Amino acid sequence: MASGTALIYDEEMTTHKLLWNDPICDIEVPERLSSSYEQLRSYHLVERCVHVPAREGSEEEILLVHSAEHLEVAKSTQTMSEEELKRVSENYDAFFFHPSTYHCARLAVGATLQLVDTVMSGRVRNGMALVRPPGHHSQRNAANGFCLFNNVAIAAEYAKLKYGLQRILIVDWDVHHGQGTQYIFEEDPSVLYFSWHRYEHREFWPSLKESDYDAVGLGKGKGFNINLPWNKVGMGNSDYLSAFFHVLLPMAFEFDPELVLVSSGYDSGIGDPEGQMNATPEVFAHLTHFLMQLANGKLCVILEGGYHLKSLGESVCMTVKTLLGDPVPQVTGEMAPCLSAVESIQNVRAAHKPYWKWLAYEDASFLQNLSTKSRLLKKANSNPSTEHESKITNNNNTVKVERFLELHMKNILFPVPPIKTATTGFEGSEHFLPEHVQLVKEMDKTEIKALVSGFYADLVKEDKTLLSLGSMFVILDKILKKEVCNGIAASPTAALSAAVALRHSVRFGFQRVLCVFVGDMQTIPDTEDGRMLIINICEKEQSGKTSCKDYISLNWKEVAEGNDFFSAVLGFILPVSYSYQPNLTVIAVGPNRSLGINGISLLVALLQGLAESRILAVIEDTEKSLMQSVAKVLVGTSTPSFGIYVPPTQEKVNKIKALRDQFQQEWKMLQCSGKL
Repeated sequence: MASGTALIYDEEMTTHKLLWNDPICDIEVPERLSSSYEQLRSYHLVERCVHVPAREGSEEEILLVHSAEHLEVAKSTQTMSEEELKRVSENYDAFFFHPSTYHCARLAVGATLQLVDTVMSGRVRNGMALVRPPGHHSQRNAANGFCLFNNVAIAAEYAKLKYGLQRILIVDWDVHHGQGTQYIFEEDPSVLYFSWHRYEHREFWPSLKESDYDAVGLGKGKGFNINLPWNKVGMGNSDYLSAFFHVLLPMAFEFDPELVLVSSGYDSGIGDPEGQMNATPEVFAHLTHFLMQLANGKLCVILEGGYHLKSLGESVCMTVKTLLGDPVPQVTGEMAPCLSAVESIQNVRAAHKPYWKWLAYEDASFLQNLSTKSRLLKKANSNPSTEHESKITNNNNTVKVERFLELHMKNILFPVPPIKTATTGFEGSEHFLPEHVQLVKEMDKTEIKALVSGFYADLVKEDKTLLSLGSMFVILDKILKKEVCNGIAASPTAALSAAVALRHSVRFGFQRVLCVFVGDMQTIPDTEDGRMLIINICEKEQSGKTSCKDYISLNWKEVAEGNDFFSAVLGFILPVSYSYQPNLTVIAVGPNRSLGINGISLLVALLQGLAESRILAVIEDTEKSLMQSVAKVLVGTSTPSFGIYVPPTQEKVNKIKALRDQFQQEWKMLQCSGKL
């Protein structure tokens, strides 16, 4: 698999600017680009990326999406006077021309296509293009909403034509609906388009009926257009993550894209005057991390909106850090979606139920959005602020958000451990572990005995099992001391090793340790103090232990051919784990595992978003192939091979639903329907 992250930036694109007074367009400034690049420099991220020069997109490339008439109008503006430019701009909704606009828009298209080529050729794994003007509002025959050419739509058509791709996913997390992209692909089943956007029951621009959840595509494209409307402002990290868990990711894994393109607007972040949302920059690291697991890691992120310069710059940096493979910061805020978000998520699931296998047995019925309809009536009857008052509020808010983000980023960012993945040597390990895995020396037998006899004697009864803990202890200690990010330990007694690891971590001072155990868990430590959460994935219920808030038994037997475990990971394990927000994740695989290598690798990959990516994997020492696959995922040399997608049976869907109903009050990220 390719490695490296491309970054494309050309200062030329800052020459496009507004020449006259226009209160609608004055937020789309050149500094959006230059300050984002400077923020990347300040984090020393620029030098870590592969630099790819921008180029102008050709007329033929632009015509893959746009009409010849639209292209000719854009070309004609290069020699116009200011008065002529203003007159042409007035033909469009929220757009301005400058003599350099055509050149900049061609550079934006070309930069996006350069990124696609660099990723598809295998020169890099992923990348980001910082471009202006943005693109997702522009339509075949019209500029719209600061956008002249639809960069991402052109990239999708280009990738289909040049590389023969048959399945492309476009994720649009800008706060505005990318109606231009929707119109271009709404009849095309080869492009799955997902957009969340501020909607407020059609009160917010572009105020279109077709931006609502029931616009699912047309003709052969039905089911391939996913709109998730936000019907109130103030949406936060948990709302965005819920949208991924309960809508986008299940659809994306079923769709199985060959390339992922992101229309990456950061006006959905905190402080933005357009979006008025509360999501903090690190949530974009988590969203990026999830998308990196698709399409064998082929991910192209292309800048769209974002109008609070500090919020924009920090969010761009969080995205690029994640693309580079850095550990993901802990997500902040209460992990509970608001009722309005849950209503929107439920309506999207109901609208798409006829088109997606994973939804076939889900209880998905439409809701009335009661939580926001009454608020909308109050808004209609209230006195609107004057534009002057609104400007003062926005200016004050900008300063407050800048101060908040200065402190917030200091709190969430942490030094990256010098070693990504560690293990102790075991028989034959040098032949099958990835080269970037660091070998560390096992703990001395005398040390192990002293440690165990002092603290874990009730768990460890025999000398033979005692000595097998050496590998686990040394790796865990390095993770706890932040000398390594994650590690993999081979053990003849995985259940015992996991139990000791949990208690050792708590004794070290960790307040929340998550353990996902696959197989028969013969040794279950006491979890009653809330400092451990155990999810045991096994074929049958473990005797003598019933599910409760801190110990959850998920009875699951993976199908022989293919992978049906997606629904359990996305519909239950990830939401519970994100609700819990652990400081450390222990993944242990014991005897009689009911999951295949693909399912376990998927689990490890997705759980890396938690606990600043601190993961200890403990695996039975006979499982060489599994260790190899997990090591590759941990070190980041490959995304897991997920196997053939198999939709869950009705019995398995009912099992997940029953667990969701049982635990959604404790673990609120499970909430995905209005029936709470």
